[in-house]
Amino acid sequence: MRWIYTPMPAAEVEAFSRRLGVSPVLAGLLLRNGLHEAGAATRFLRPALAELEDPFLLPNLDAAVARLKQAIARRETLVVLGDYDVDGVGSTALLVSVLRRFGLDPRFVVPRRLEEGYGLSRGAIDRALEAGRPDLFIALDCGTNSHDELAYLQAQGVDVIVIDHHRSKEKPLSGGILINPHVSGGAEDAPWRNLCTVGLVFKLVHGLLKQLRAENHPVAFRIRLKEYLDLVAMGTVADLVPLVGENRILSHHGLRILQLTQRRGLRALMEVSGLKPGQEIQPVDISFRLGPRINASGRLADAALSVELVLSDDAAFCLAAARQLDGFNRERQEIERQITEAAERLVEEQYSEAHGIVLFDEAWHPGVVGIVASRVTRKYHRPCIVLGHENGLAKGSGRSIYGLNLVELLGSCADLLTSWGGHPMAVGVSLPRANLEAFRERFAAAVRTSQHGQMAEPGLEISSWLTLEQVRDPLLEELDTLHPFGQGNPEPVFGIRDVCFTRRPEVFKDQHFRFHLPDAKGRRLYGVAWKLAHRLPPVGAPVDLAVQLAWNLYNDRKLLQMELLDWRLSPREKAGAKGASPAPMESSPR
Repeated sequence: MRWIYTPMPAAEVEAFSRRLGVSPVLAGLLLRNGLHEAGAATRFLRPALAELEDPFLLPNLDAAVARLKQAIARRETLVVLGDYDVDGVGSTALLVSVLRRFGLDPRFVVPRRLEEGYGLSRGAIDRALEAGRPDLFIALDCGTNSHDELAYLQAQGVDVIVIDHHRSKEKPLSGGILINPHVSGGAEDAPWRNLCTVGLVFKLVHGLLKQLRAENHPVAFRIRLKEYLDLVAMGTVADLVPLVGENRILSHHGLRILQLTQRRGLRALMEVSGLKPGQEIQPVDISFRLGPRINASGRLADAALSVELVLSDDAAFCLAAARQLDGFNRERQEIERQITEAAERLVEEQYSEAHGIVLFDEAWHPGVVGIVASRVTRKYHRPCIVLGHENGLAKGSGRSIYGLNLVELLGSCADLLTSWGGHPMAVGVSLPRANLEAFRERFAAAVRTSQHGQMAEPGLEISSWLTLEQVRDPLLEELDTLHPFGQGNPEPVFGIRDVCFTRRPEVFKDQHFRFHLPDAKGRRLYGVAWKLAHRLPPVGAPVDLAVQLAWNLYNDRKLLQMELLDWRLSPREKAGAKGASPAPMESSPR
C-alpha cells in the first residue's frame, strides 16, 4: 500500500491557524479539504440549521407542496411507496408521520424485493392499489426512470409525485411531479445538490410547513421539524452521500437528535444493537449497527417492518420488532459470509487480472450481494459487480473505488443490460444471463480504459505528520469539530515517524492486536489494530505508523485511542537493512 502525502505550504497553514484561532494541525486539515476562506471554514466547523437554503430553490418543490396542500385541504387518500433501504425507510417514516399530523391516513408500501423487484415496479404498485385507488401516489427513493409505471398510475386517474436522488440514464419523467436535483437542473455546486431522498423529503416538509404557517394553519405551528433530523441523519450517513453542504448540516444536528431520540422504535433498535441510552452516536454506529438491521428486513423479508418500527409508539411491539430485525441481520451476516468466501475464491481463481470484476452465481441471494460487492471492492481495490439469479435475470449490485464513476462505466454496457442505475459509487444492475460473458468483458475493458491500462493501486492519504507528544486530548477535542466524517469529509489519517515498540503487541481473537507506546515524557498511548495480527510490527526497530485518532468509551470513561491502519519500517531502518534509500512513500507490503 502506498502512503501518499502532499505537504501544505507552511506559511499558509500558520496564517490560517492564527486567523481562525485553531491549531496548525486543524488549519492544515481545513485547507486540505478546500476550505481556504475563514468564513467558509467557520461555517464548516459550526454547521448551523439557519444556513439551510430556502427549500423552494429545489426545482419542482413548489408544485409538490401545492399538491400536498390540496391533499390536506380535501382529506384525500394517499399511498407512499418507499425503497427498502435506510434512506427509503426514513423517507417513508418522515413523510407518513408528518402527513398523519395533518389528519391524513396515508397507506405506505415498501417493495418486497424478492417478489416485486426494485423500486416503483408494477408488482408493488398493484399491491398498493389493492386497498383502493388513491388520489395521490408518492414514490420515494425510486421512480426517476419509471416512465411506464407512471403512465400506468396516471391512466387510472392517480396523481404522482416522485422524490428521488438517483441519476437518470433516460429522459426526465414527462408527467407527474419529479423532485430530483440530478435530473431537474439547478447549480452543480448548490449545497442541496447531493441530498439523499430523506434529505429531499425534509426539504419538502420544510416548504410545506413554511407555506402553511404563513397561512396560519394551527397544526403547522405544532410540528417541530428539527425532531425529524434523526431520520435524516440515518439515511444520509447510510446512503454514503457526500457529507458536505446541507448534508453536513443535517447529519451534524441529526446525530445529536438521534442520540436522544424519543422514538420508541429507534431506542429499541439501539438496545438490540448494543448502544447505551444517551451514548454519543457516530456515523459508524449507523453504518455498522443500526443501518444493517434496518436493511436486513428488506434484504430477506418485508421492509415494511422497519417502517412500522420507526412509526410505532408501542413499546412491546418495538422491542419485538427490533429483536426480529436483529435476527434477520444475523441471518444476513451468515449468508453474506458464505457468499463473500465464494466470491473471493472466484476472483483468485478466475479474475485475478481483471481491472473490473463481474461475479455471478445463481445460488447467491440477491438481497445481500451489494454488501459482498463492497467487501470484494475493498479487498482487491477494483470496482466489482456481484450478481445472483432472480426471475430469469442476473441481478445484483456494484460498488466502485474512488475516481471511477460506475454510472458512466455502465453506460458503455447499456445495450447488454435490462436495467441499471444508482450513484457513482454504488449501482443496481440486471441483465439476461445470456449477456453475462459479454458484459463481463466489456465492463472490465471500460474500467481498464478509464485507468489508462494501469491497475489501480491502493493508497493511504496521510493528512498530517504528528509526533507522539502531539497526540493528546486537546488535539482530539479539536478534531471533534470536523465530525461527522464520511463521503466528502474523510476521517484524517496521521503519520507518526520513528516509533519503537518496546514490547510485543497483544493479539486477540487471532485477527487483531492491542499495543501501547511511550512518548518522550513517559506517557503511555494506547492503540488497536484491526485485522492486522498477521503483520505485527517489530519490537525495538523504528517504524512509521499511519493512524486515526478516536475516543474509546469504556466503563463511562473517555480515553484517547489510536487505531493503527498500516505501518512500515522507517526509511533509516530500511536503508540500514538494504544499504539503499527506499522510495519515501512506500509502506511495507500487506
